[in-house]
Amino acid sequence: MSKTMTACVLVIGNEILSGRTQDANIQYLAAELTGLGIRLAEVRVISDDEAEIVAALNSCRVKFDYVFTTGGIGSTHDDITAASVAKAFGVAFETHPEAERILLAHYGNKANTARMRMAMMPRGAELIDNPVSTAPGFKVDNVYVFAGVPVIARAMFDTVRATLKGGPTLVVRTVSSVGVSEGMIGEDLRILQDQHPNVDIGSYPFLKSGGFGVNLVVRGADKDLVKAACMDIQGLIETAGGTAIEGETEGEEF
Repeated sequence: MSKTMTACVLVIGNEILSGRTQDANIQYLAAELTGLGIRLAEVRVISDDEAEIVAALNSCRVKFDYVFTTGGIGSTHDDITAASVAKAFGVAFETHPEAERILLAHYGNKANTARMRMAMMPRGAELIDNPVSTAPGFKVDNVYVFAGVPVIARAMFDTVRATLKGGPTLVVRTVSSVGVSEGMIGEDLRILQDQHPNVDIGSYPFLKSGGFGVNLVVRGADKDLVKAACMDIQGLIETAGGTAIEGETEGEEF
């Protein structure tokens, strides 16, 4: 069987941790990576602190096939991601000639010191195109460095998508339970998961029209194994006195 490819996302920025800014990149990256057959195995949110960024990068880049960072590559004093990546890899932090050319061409006589800081990158970095606001991201080994602004981060991801090597694409199916809550089937669901070790069963309870229910999401590389698990889930729900519905039931998840 093909190797399962894994990824980690490092969300970098004090504005995320303070609650001032709500992250909008994790869900997008998770969905896109899943579609490529790459499992997003970990997400970390870390502050604009060089030591923390370096430690996280050095831990994650050996643990996962891909590391994607968002945030901290702008033109202000607290944009320290690029310098931190250089330190993590033990290489010089210097002006990238092509990035410098791109920024000079874009800004012209408005290319001040702050804006030109965005041309500084780890030595040997490969540029990632930014079709939205020009200032490029970059890649070093298996670390991909994106801007934090969602529209730019997504555009950058789109430019590298075709270069990413995925594993088997996951099959995802959902069975929802109406009239039976998560707590009523929790133990039986644990047993059922043990009986289907080659799929992952996620349980997501919801409240709708004053009643409890649960969406049970089955993920796996083999569609037949996923289907078999879904059939057993349907039987479990019906045995408990509920109604099993193929597909997700919308409600207020908690």
